[in-house]
Amino acid sequence: MYKILIVEDNKDVNKMLSEVLVGKGYLVYSAYTGVDGLKEIKSQEYDLILLDIMLPYKSGDEVLKEVRSFSDIPVIIISAKDLVSTKIDLLKMGADDYITKPFDLDEAVARVETILRRSRKQGQHGKVLQYKDMVLDDNAKCVTVNCKELDLTAKEYQIIELLLKNRSKVFTKSNLYETIWQDAYLGDDNAVKTHISNLRSKLKMVNANEEYIETVWGLGYRLYKE
Repeated sequence: MYKILIVEDNKDVNKMLSEVLVGKGYLVYSAYTGVDGLKEIKSQEYDLILLDIMLPYKSGDEVLKEVRSFSDIPVIIISAKDLVSTKIDLLKMGADDYITKPFDLDEAVARVETILRRSRKQGQHGKVLQYKDMVLDDNAKCVTVNCKELDLTAKEYQIIELLLKNRSKVFTKSNLYETIWQDAYLGDDNAVKTHISNLRSKLKMVNANEEYIETVWGLGYRLYKE
């Protein structure tokens, strides 16, 4: 089931969109400020974001710019601004679509379905992710570093994939555990620490001169910034 986040400060619009999407079978979550929306995006996995531009505390374009620094999640902009230049600027910033207020609910749902369908097809085709001399082939489910294939466990592969798909994002031990192990994190971080340590050892064996996974003290792990 697809998980959608609506970041819209107008409670009536937010509720209206939420109700129609829930009626179509989607899991829908709401945020009402740019700051809260960004916190949700960084802490939870979503399949699509509906993002208003005029938001309190942090504008929608600021949210979009920051999201694109660590994620390629589909984003549909919702805005009362109908200027062509505004649309072009936001699409260049990484928005996938643009809906102008006032909008027809059926059209909004159709756009959501189109973007999700396109995203699913791209996922089915798989893709190659690159970072420094590391290459992850999603079709072959393999990772090479310095032109040498790593002998990874399933969990190690999933950790590398998650970090590559969310560059610059810091994952806490609980984030990693709940995402990779698909279970509640009860405070025992041995599994995560062991897998990160094993990954670092395997990476060091194929390229001792490069660093890949950074520990952000007191927070968690991410890829070293290039």
